[in-house]
Amino acid sequence: MGVKNKYMHKILLITLILFLSITFFPSVSADDYYADISIDVDDSGFVKIDGITNHPDLLVDETEVYTSKKQSYWLLNITKDEIFSDFVYVLTLPEGSSINYVKSSGLIRIEEDFGNLLIKGFGQNKSFSVTVQYQIKKNSNNIFAFELNISTILLILIIIIIISIVTILLIKRKNNKISEKISDDYKDYNLKGLNERQKEIIKLLIDRKRPLTQSDIQKELGIPKAAISRNIHGLELKGLIEKEKIGMSNLIRLKKH
Repeated sequence: MGVKNKYMHKILLITLILFLSITFFPSVSADDYYADISIDVDDSGFVKIDGITNHPDLLVDETEVYTSKKQSYWLLNITKDEIFSDFVYVLTLPEGSSINYVKSSGLIRIEEDFGNLLIKGFGQNKSFSVTVQYQIKKNSNNIFAFELNISTILLILIIIIIISIVTILLIKRKNNKISEKISDDYKDYNLKGLNERQKEIIKLLIDRKRPLTQSDIQKELGIPKAAISRNIHGLELKGLIEKEKIGMSNLIRLKKH
């Protein structure tokens, strides 16, 4: 009887220890994982996972681990093999995204929110898994703005070209009128064979309508003294001007025809 009571006491002790262990120190099983998270993906493939979960490595600040790109196609794959008693997530794709296919371990629905596609999923007693292949289309507003900028630049260039052409035509017209006036003033004078400086001297004398000293002509035209003397001598030989000695200077006048 003593031995039997001894064994009965051991069995009761072990049973009590197991009961206390289960009651007060439950082990963390796979069924104890849960998640209520938001998943945000930017247009560069960086993923941010935030929210509430007891899974040790589900939450991340920013990572490229879960995304890859081939040509224009992006692939997002977040998979945790452990069983979750329940999970809820909201996955936000970049603005302008279009989904080619989506696969999740739970139920999903797709919504749109201010140009962003949202994938909302939930599940119970399953592993956590969501896989999405998507493309990011160019923002039509940006394209429109770019085209508008190009159009504006082209319009400005056209306006500048038109203004330049009109200005050139006006200057040319003005020069033609001046040339016509000079031609009328020169009609009594034979200017053929004159160089540019000689023509300038004749024009100056016509404009002033009075004789000028050789020094005055030099100052007005900014021509070196030697060049003035040489060109006045040439005009005198051609019979277009007269030179009169006054003191230390020469008075130059147009010769009447």
